Amino acid sequence: MLPNSSIPKTLKPSFHLPFLAMKDRPSLSSHGAIYVPPHHRLRSVITSANSPAPVVAKLRENHTPPPTTLQTPLSDNKINSRYVSAYDDVIFEEGSNRQVEVPSLPSGFPSETMEEWYRKLTMLLNDKSKQELFSREKKDRRDFDEIAVLATRMGLYSHMYSKVVVFSKVPLPNYRYDLDERRPQREVSMPITVFRRVGAYFEEYLSQMSRVNKSFSDLSFARSSSDGSFGTDEGLFEQPEQLASSKTVVEKIVRRISLQMRDQQQAWQESPEGRRMLEFRSNLPAYKEKEAILSAISKNQVIIISGETGCGKTTQIPQFILESEIESVHGAACNIICTQPRRISAMSVSERVAFERGEKLGESVGYRVRLEGMKGRDTHLLFCTTGILLRRLLADRNLKGVTHVIVDEIHERGMNEDFLLIILKDLLPHRPKLKLILMSATLDAELFSLYFNGAPIVNIPGLTHPVRTLFLENILEMTGYRLTPCNQVDDYGQERSWKMNKQAPRKRKSQIASAVEDAIRSADFKDYSLQTQESLSCWNPDCFGFNLIEYILCNICENERPGAVLVFMTGWDDISSLKEKLQAHAVLGDSKRVLLLACHGSMASSEQKLIFEEPEYGVRKIVLATNIAETSITINDVVFVLDCGKAKETSYDALNNTPCLLPTWISKASARQRRGRAGRVQPGECYHLYPRCVYDAFAEYQLPEILRTPLQSLCLQIKSLRLGSISDFLSRALQSPEILAVQNAVEYLKIIGALDENENLTILGRYLTMLPMEPKLGKMLILGAIFNCLDPILTVVAGLSVRDPFLTPLDKKDLAEAAKSQFSGAYSDHLALVRAYEGWKDAEVDLGGYDYCWKNFLSFQSMKAIDALRREFIGLLTDIGLVDSNTTSYNTWSYDVNLIRGIICYGLYPGICSVVHNEKSFALKTMEDGQVLLYLNSVNARETQIPYPWLVFNEKIKVNSVFLRDSTAVSDSMVLLFGGNLSKGDADNHLKMLGGYLEFFMEPTVVDMYQSIRRELDDFIQSKVATFSKNEHTLIS
Repeated sequence: MLPNSSIPKTLKPSFHLPFLAMKDRPSLSSHGAIYVPPHHRLRSVITSANSPAPVVAKLRENHTPPPTTLQTPLSDNKINSRYVSAYDDVIFEEGSNRQVEVPSLPSGFPSETMEEWYRKLTMLLNDKSKQELFSREKKDRRDFDEIAVLATRMGLYSHMYSKVVVFSKVPLPNYRYDLDERRPQREVSMPITVFRRVGAYFEEYLSQMSRVNKSFSDLSFARSSSDGSFGTDEGLFEQPEQLASSKTVVEKIVRRISLQMRDQQQAWQESPEGRRMLEFRSNLPAYKEKEAILSAISKNQVIIISGETGCGKTTQIPQFILESEIESVHGAACNIICTQPRRISAMSVSERVAFERGEKLGESVGYRVRLEGMKGRDTHLLFCTTGILLRRLLADRNLKGVTHVIVDEIHERGMNEDFLLIILKDLLPHRPKLKLILMSATLDAELFSLYFNGAPIVNIPGLTHPVRTLFLENILEMTGYRLTPCNQVDDYGQERSWKMNKQAPRKRKSQIASAVEDAIRSADFKDYSLQTQESLSCWNPDCFGFNLIEYILCNICENERPGAVLVFMTGWDDISSLKEKLQAHAVLGDSKRVLLLACHGSMASSEQKLIFEEPEYGVRKIVLATNIAETSITINDVVFVLDCGKAKETSYDALNNTPCLLPTWISKASARQRRGRAGRVQPGECYHLYPRCVYDAFAEYQLPEILRTPLQSLCLQIKSLRLGSISDFLSRALQSPEILAVQNAVEYLKIIGALDENENLTILGRYLTMLPMEPKLGKMLILGAIFNCLDPILTVVAGLSVRDPFLTPLDKKDLAEAAKSQFSGAYSDHLALVRAYEGWKDAEVDLGGYDYCWKNFLSFQSMKAIDALRREFIGLLTDIGLVDSNTTSYNTWSYDVNLIRGIICYGLYPGICSVVHNEKSFALKTMEDGQVLLYLNSVNARETQIPYPWLVFNEKIKVNSVFLRDSTAVSDSMVLLFGGNLSKGDADNHLKMLGGYLEFFMEPTVVDMYQSIRRELDDFIQSKVATFSKNEHTLIS
């Protein structure tokens, strides 16, 4: 076989922009273009076998007004029939013979135009072969609003695009590339000299490959006797049946260990320290229910525990089980796994339980989170994140040896938790002795009980001290604080920019404000003073109220009793901005009087642990935290809580295939949890920074994550665990996601090569399941190893897995941009990240890493996280056989910027947008969204021209518009060689990608060359991955 370096050399000429004349092709008319609507784009691939046939769409004559709650709750019908699949979409099915009943034309539409459209739409409804109707007539665009009302009453959807109006039987997206006359069409010309050079390189490569294949034909024949399949059969992980004699020996050893464990436990319980600890534990409400809980566990395979805040369920129930098993001389066989939604919870709870057992962490009690863990061979109670348990299921489908699984904080309804419940529900019949315990403080217990066939519910009362609850109107009335339009403008984000530039905030209604508009309008504040009423009349729901928070904190520090303060914010940006503001305050910034701390999921564990330490006497601790501090963790000295009422939450628009990240109002359950933090160990006070009427409008529970996020990683896990059809599996979820979200995820996994056309895992897909990262980042990492360009790709993947290391303080924005510009110059945020990391690594050699970050406006914390992840990823790649211990050989081509750019394209595709060049600037368009924007901190956002036709991006997010967070510019050749599948167009000079969204026109001989090189490149990548697979199979065997 050729040396690996031959491939980059062969492809190198096609990377260089000067060699190829590439320009935008004149727009073609889109008349006659065929568009497959999103709901039908993949229907034949994804339809669940168990789904009932779709029914005719109901006429939408009467529109129900939106509910007053801030999240749309499930209907009563959905709750009562919880297992009706979300895949029973109400849409028109092709081939249906049913005639649609169409209402007569309403009297409000007398014009001839409306009568004509009524006939057209009636024909559309009755024509089973047609999906939609569109018009380019100017008069129809003018009358669109009236026609749309008629279409809605007839049960149709409508949308007006640039110069086209469309009426459809299924929902329509915001943008349709087939109706865009300026969709991406590229004309690629290659000079004859370049064409001949590339051809010569390619012929030489084919000749060498032919000789290599001939030399190893015998070896290949010998290997072909094996099917070469990846070693993931269930039997691969099963232990051989033990002989009777060995079973007897093992049983004796297990009993001896169990007796030792019982003796040790009794010795601790009889010791003075043990008796004091037992006395403390016996005062907890959970301890009073100990016998009832253990009895329920012994009699049932599944139980549900609903325990109020402070009852001790998280620390006590795992101990009850372990102590009971040890006491009955079954301790050695006992193996309890308790999942927590967050790493800080798993770590802090395990430490507390070990302390209560009089042990060091890592003995009978341990924990395991990503990158960290303390677990010994004698560990029988393991606290871990849900993701860790899911990773174990990859290798151990039956959870062999596990006796109890406890899923804590189940009410949070994270994606992993809902996924785990489906797996466990399917596993329980095959493991009749496995016990499952579901726990939460704010649990819709009946929902979970019904899901697990009527599992019993155990209720534990809480042990919370009285909490004085103050809403915004109470705070204003009590303190006399006056709200004005100006003093609510936070020194944070866009508001800070407006304030610095002496501009008035934009009066654009946000989702946050719109959600509470009706509640505020109907509220009655007549019992409050005129000043309070005036303040409430100008309250701005969009603002956090930094000035009010500062005022309350100052009042607490100067006038209230001792005790820590917990402030709930939405994310790192507002936490750091508020912290900066408070540090500048005369009282709150005095380190002799106040200890200011932050708590966020991206922080290092050592920094998170600081929130549990009590400050020196006379110093008040103030913790600024996200909803990470809502559950599971207890900060013992907290007496005061400030609740902004919001959290950053991702939602997913499946129709437009766009994720949205916006602050949203929390649920009532979350508000109660936050309030309860103030009364865990002593009476407390909770300041809700919003009116009572807004709280009353909150939804009871948060919408499950599985219903509001993209599902690519989840679908990949389903296939990796061999759980059958993705749609069938997800239809068994507690609340199943909509079909279009599943379709989008499956189509994405097919595009990146993780699934084949039959929805089966490819070899590449199997490797992606072993890498704990997004599939696209795993794919990029694998190609970096194949092309000996590993080091920079490790940095890119690690950098995209942590918080952006580039900081942009608003008061030093120009300096920060100047610092970042020294790392740019390649039209790539990812290459800028590589250069910044390399500089930091060089500085770390002389212990100057912190100074380097300070001078270059980089986050030292993020750089350390990138460095740690790089080491973890190298270890993973080594463990699964993708690289060996000699990593030097995998960096032969790490200096080649164009190759790095191509590998980034390979990983991030189909995240691609076209660069539409204008006279003085450029615009960007994606397939799903049309025009998009770049985040201001992107290196490409500062450019007036980008000399490339495409940008590939890792993440797009909708705030008000759709923004690309990061991007790398790539050429036509990179897209053609490292993008998705190529298909022949309508002529010999035409190539298409992404179903025709990307179109390339070139000489037929150049088309043939690109297709030939692409086939060889794909074969090369597949052969390398297959080689890794065989090596791994050999290692496992």
